Amino acid sequence: MEHITFLVAVVIVTALAFDFTNGFHDTANAMATSIATGALKPKVAVTIAAVLNFAGAFLSVKVATTISGGIVNEKTGLQPSIIFAALVGAILWNLLTWLKGLPSSSSHALYGGLIGATVVGVGLHGVNFTTVVSKILIPAVVSPIIAGLASWGATKVAYLITRRGDRKATDKGFRRGQIFSSSLISLAHGTNDAQKTMGIITLTLISANALPKGAQPPTWVIVSAGAAIAVGTYMGGWRIIRSMGSGLADIKPPQGFSSETAAATVILTSSHMGYGLSTTQVCSGGIMGAGLGGPSGRLNWGMVRRMVYTWGLTLPAAATVAGIAAFVADKGDWGVALVGAALVIGAGSMWVVSRRQPVHADNVNDVTEVEIAGPAPTGPTAATTTVAA
Repeated sequence: MEHITFLVAVVIVTALAFDFTNGFHDTANAMATSIATGALKPKVAVTIAAVLNFAGAFLSVKVATTISGGIVNEKTGLQPSIIFAALVGAILWNLLTWLKGLPSSSSHALYGGLIGATVVGVGLHGVNFTTVVSKILIPAVVSPIIAGLASWGATKVAYLITRRGDRKATDKGFRRGQIFSSSLISLAHGTNDAQKTMGIITLTLISANALPKGAQPPTWVIVSAGAAIAVGTYMGGWRIIRSMGSGLADIKPPQGFSSETAAATVILTSSHMGYGLSTTQVCSGGIMGAGLGGPSGRLNWGMVRRMVYTWGLTLPAAATVAGIAAFVADKGDWGVALVGAALVIGAGSMWVVSRRQPVHADNVNDVTEVEIAGPAPTGPTAATTTVAA
């Protein structure tokens, strides 16, 4: 019992560590466009996002119950060591994509880790594939398309109704609007993503018989998950903010407001319905729609391709790493310790590499190193620009 109690504590701490990486990995979802357009100063933006991420964690638990009682079969004897392996796969993929500045899905990394570890540790019957398809895979494909179309339409309307107005005054008004729209995304992100860690912790407690099957997250789980994602959000995740804010398209205030509003609407609606979608994919879809709907109608297709490839790789890559981790962790205490050591070494190595070319609040809008595909844009952004990985 002491071993189980200690292992459960380790899994909970690791789950909160994942929640922390989720926070700084996904700060860009809410604030990248507001920072890029100058609507908010970088530090002010991440502070607002952190506070609202924490508040959003208290709005719903439907996504949490999808994870704790939907993706995996609670009756298959799932052990805390398997959940630990799932988190290791998710965290390492999150850190790798952050290092590369790629806006991948923290949610899909978690789902992939959970699926891969469960298949290895329990078997195929441990995964409810019907739920995976209906509440994860289908929303993964549909939600960015819906957000992109909504954002494209909103951008067209925004430019249409302001075409005769003074552009400087209009942009100033849209920047003010972005404070509201980006804040709404932060609230929606807390509602959707913090719940995923709540679900993992609840699943761990159920697997250790500390909670009955079908239980909802206790209050202390909700508070701790909200706090972890808020602290991570405040840390910034500046590499991905740079990629989403300046790497996908040259976003102006009307486009930023349109993309943020469309994305927030999709995220809040899906959270209410219990769909565990990727806020990263939704927000990226919104930015792409706004880019195509703007005056130039251009996107950085090189970055779009890299991003879409990463989306497709996220779930299987996290599943593979988690599956290997589950195989080792299942060997006993030494296996769990070895997996934990691999996590620490891997995470530490990526942090050290990131210090060679640091991205922070002061240089997040400095665009370098990603070639713009297609015809060169005109005007002040005509020079070929790139975004640092």
